[in-house]
Amino acid sequence: MLFELLKTDETSKARRGRLTTTRGVVETPVFMPVGTQASVKALDLRELNEMGTQILLGNTYHLNIRPGLEIITAAGGLHKFMNWHKPILTDSGGFQVFSLAKIRKIKAHGVEFRSHLDGSPLFIGPKESMEIQRVLGSDIAMAFDECPPHGCSAQDARNAVDRTLRWAKECLVQPRAQGQFVFGICQGGVDPKLREKCAKELVAMEFDGYAIGGVSVGEPEPEMMKAVELAEPHLPTNKARYAMGLGTPAQMVELVARGVDMFDCVLPTRIARNGTAFTRKGTFAVKGGAVKMDFGPIEEGCTCFACQHHSRAYIRHLLNVNEILGLRLVSIHNSHLYLRVMEDIRTHLAAGTFGEFRREFIANYRPSQKVLTARQQASLAKE
Repeated sequence: MLFELLKTDETSKARRGRLTTTRGVVETPVFMPVGTQASVKALDLRELNEMGTQILLGNTYHLNIRPGLEIITAAGGLHKFMNWHKPILTDSGGFQVFSLAKIRKIKAHGVEFRSHLDGSPLFIGPKESMEIQRVLGSDIAMAFDECPPHGCSAQDARNAVDRTLRWAKECLVQPRAQGQFVFGICQGGVDPKLREKCAKELVAMEFDGYAIGGVSVGEPEPEMMKAVELAEPHLPTNKARYAMGLGTPAQMVELVARGVDMFDCVLPTRIARNGTAFTRKGTFAVKGGAVKMDFGPIEEGCTCFACQHHSRAYIRHLLNVNEILGLRLVSIHNSHLYLRVMEDIRTHLAAGTFGEFRREFIANYRPSQKVLTARQQASLAKE
C-alpha cells in the first residue's frame, strides 16, 4: 500500500498517515526540504539525517540542465549521485517552465522555451518530463502541468486546466523507474468549478497521489487557503495530498488542518541566507543590532546544533562579516524547526490533541510582513 491513513482529527480535516516507497517509509504530515540542484542549500546530508529528514525534493528542470542526464545516468541515478538513500520526490519542471521562461510557446504536447542560463532552445512536455524523472530515478514523480500566474484571466485558467488534464493522461502512459510512483497535480486557481473539474478528472485517472498546484504564486494568503479548500473535498482519502511550495510554519499547521499531508518550501534556507530565523513565535532578524549582546540561542528550548552550541550574538557577528558559517547555522536552525513542527503535528494527531496544539501555535505565531513578501518572491524564483 502506497498510503495508509492511520488516524483523523475530530476537530479538523487533519490526518496522520504513512507513505511507503521502495526506499523507505515516510510518516505524514511531512515537510520535504528542497534540494533543487541535488543539494539543500547550505546543508549536508549528515545534518539532514540528524534532523530527521524523511524525504527530499529535487527539481526536474534544473537537474536536466545541470549536471544533465548523461552525468546522472553514469552515476547510477540521482540517489547515488548525491549519496542520499532515502526517498526523493521530483517535481515535473512545469512550474519553472512557466515562471522562469520569459519567451515560450505552448504546443499540444509541451512547451518550447529558452534556458534561463544561456538562452538555448529547450522543449519539455509530458513525455520529456517523465523521461527525465525516470532517469533521475525518483521515488515519486510529478505529472507535467501548466501552472498559470496569479491574476491570470478566466480563459487562461480554463486553458491551463484543460492542458493539465490532457498532459496528465500522457504522463500516466510513459515508462517509469522501478518502483516509481506518479502524482497528478490539481490546478484551477480559486475557481470552484475548475478545481472540482480538475480534481475529479485526475482522480478518475487513478494516480498514486495528488498535489494541489497553483498555490504560492503571488496570491494573498486567504486565496491560497481557499484554493486548497476547493480542491481537498474532491481528492480521495486513501491517497496522499501534497500542497506544492508551501509555506510558513503557521501556514503548514493550518493546511494540515485542511487535510494536506505533504509540503515543500524554499523559505527555511532562503530567508536564512538573508539572516532571518524562524521560531515558533514568528521570525526575527539575526543580523539586527538588537541581538549584538544577546548570548542566548536563536530559540530557547530548540535542540538544533546551532542553538545548542552558539549564541545569537555570535551568529549575528558571523552574518555581518559574511562568514559562511553564519548562514549555515541559521539554515540548520530553520530547517530543524520545520521538521520539528511536523513531528509535533504527528505526535498531537496520534494523541488526539491536534486541535489544542493548532490553537496555541497560531495564537503565538506572529509572522512579519517581510517574511510573507519573501515567500511570495521565493515562489517565483529558483531556490
